[in-house]
Amino acid sequence: MQKFRTVKKYILFLLVSATVVSCDVRRKDKIADDTETQKLQALKDSTTVQIIDTTYDFKTVTDGEKVMYSYRFKNTGTKPLVIVEASASCGCTVPQKPEKPVLPGETGFIKVVFDSKGRVGPAHKTVTVQSNAKPEFPTLILTGNVIAKEKTGITN
Repeated sequence: MQKFRTVKKYILFLLVSATVVSCDVRRKDKIADDTETQKLQALKDSTTVQIIDTTYDFKTVTDGEKVMYSYRFKNTGTKPLVIVEASASCGCTVPQKPEKPVLPGETGFIKVVFDSKGRVGPAHKTVTVQSNAKPEFPTLILTGNVIAKEKTGITN
């Protein structure tokens, strides 16, 4: 009889634990769903944008240098401009989008960092931007040339 009570308590404990965990998971799913809903709503409220910079030529850099550039754009519409995602064509190029909406009349920036380490030769990188702008953002282009470091004969 004592074993039966112990097993009963164990089963009750497992049921209560499972209920608590499943409630927490549902709460996290709800938060994730709300974020996606907000993004989709922002995309429905389209606005217009004037791209100030679409191409940047960093000329020539030495292997290992990092190139940083901020592409400028202006919200020319009547609704806030929401940049949902900015992605690069290569892992050596990292774009950073504005976290907050760009209000009508304001200028925003997409900062791009290109790491030239191991990329000797001509460079042509692209950044794709997803937003609520109509027409869509054009592809942003970063070009230049990466030259090898000169060997000095001195070793560290």
